[in-house]
Amino acid sequence: QGSIYQTLIARERRGDFLGGTVQVIPHVTEAIKERIRRAAEQSGADIVISEIGGTVGDIEGLPFIEAARQFKKEMGPDNVLFVHVTLVPYIAAAHEVKTKPTQHSVKELRSLGVQPDFIVCRSDHAIEDGVREKIALFCDVDADDVLACPDAPSIYEVPLSLYEQGFDISALAKMGLAPRKIKLAPWRAFLKAKDACAGELDIAVVGKYVSLPDAYLSVHEALEHAGIACGRKVNVHLVDGEELTDANAEGVLGAMDGILVPGGFGQRAFEGKIAAARYARERGVPFLGICLGLQAAVCEFARNVCGLTGATSAEFADSAPEGTPFVVDLMPEQEDVEDKGGTMRLGAYPCKVVSGTHAEAAYGEPIIYERHRHRYEVNNAYRDRLTEAGLVISGLSPDDRLVEMVEVPDHPFYVASQAHPEFKSRPGKPHPLFKAFVEAANTHKEN
Repeated sequence: QGSIYQTLIARERRGDFLGGTVQVIPHVTEAIKERIRRAAEQSGADIVISEIGGTVGDIEGLPFIEAARQFKKEMGPDNVLFVHVTLVPYIAAAHEVKTKPTQHSVKELRSLGVQPDFIVCRSDHAIEDGVREKIALFCDVDADDVLACPDAPSIYEVPLSLYEQGFDISALAKMGLAPRKIKLAPWRAFLKAKDACAGELDIAVVGKYVSLPDAYLSVHEALEHAGIACGRKVNVHLVDGEELTDANAEGVLGAMDGILVPGGFGQRAFEGKIAAARYARERGVPFLGICLGLQAAVCEFARNVCGLTGATSAEFADSAPEGTPFVVDLMPEQEDVEDKGGTMRLGAYPCKVVSGTHAEAAYGEPIIYERHRHRYEVNNAYRDRLTEAGLVISGLSPDDRLVEMVEVPDHPFYVASQAHPEFKSRPGKPHPLFKAFVEAANTHKEN
């Protein structure tokens, strides 16, 4: 949403609208539709799935629903279909599920000009045929197009539930596409491997959003994918970085098989992340740092190995005393830019993987591409001092200017990356860095 508005503001500042008033309709809705078209053109896919989150009627989502309505009218009814996911709650006092919220949700959606083709009913109880028929009658859809989606033991079992109800065939038919033989063998193999996991691994995720577990959902899923590939169930323990110190690290992290420090912005919990990095380095516990996790790893090494007292990141310069060594800093060309948002490295960037490192063993390729979302880089002014003290730079930008990955030698596994590898992990295809980390954690536990 913010990206849409930012693009429009930039275009207006450029003069693309010739001084005209920028409005929700047509400008915002056109920008939304353009994103959908671009996704189709760039991917070359037969079908593009675009999700509008939130609740029908929320003011934030109205331009997107309007754009979806316009898009179907422009592309034709055979080229666009709407799937409405709705909650069907169970009322314990009445001993039944209630369809009224779904009826009102669809009524609101239809008032905005969108008629759902399918209604997927989420519930923690079974959705009987009578309930589906009632929803179909009040919402003007066929009973076969009302799909039950009861809570499953794992989110990865939901696609099979929809497949068993013929959702894929019905969706293709509504778009005039011939049915194709579905390839479910890899998916079933993944679920079988998940159920066959023997033994558990305990991984500490040291962050600051521990009261909101979904904040690290991609990290959780990437760890689960890697654990299944290794035949182990990964138990993720969220550790509040604000509470972690060198003094209590043994008590908090001592039972962990691996330690992961995820990304995030701001100073809060950063000292705790440094404590986690130090504990992992000194105790030989497998460690994976992601984005801010790399900053923590570099600052910890600078303080406790290089002797750079108080070394930190320029991201926290406002609270740092004069003379603080900023081993992580803005690049020179970023420092005088007023619009700091424009200085971020966003999207996929190439990285040269250095031979003989844990990173090379994990990736098995000399050049890799990973997604980035950060602003601060390892300060090249301290690069030689860090490497002379033993820090290994295992990933570099193609021009050798930017540090992409670092690791500690003579350690079971201690790797930190500027990127966000968790975004590329998939069920049945874990990200190589996560897989290597979990394998190291498993070895650490066995030893």
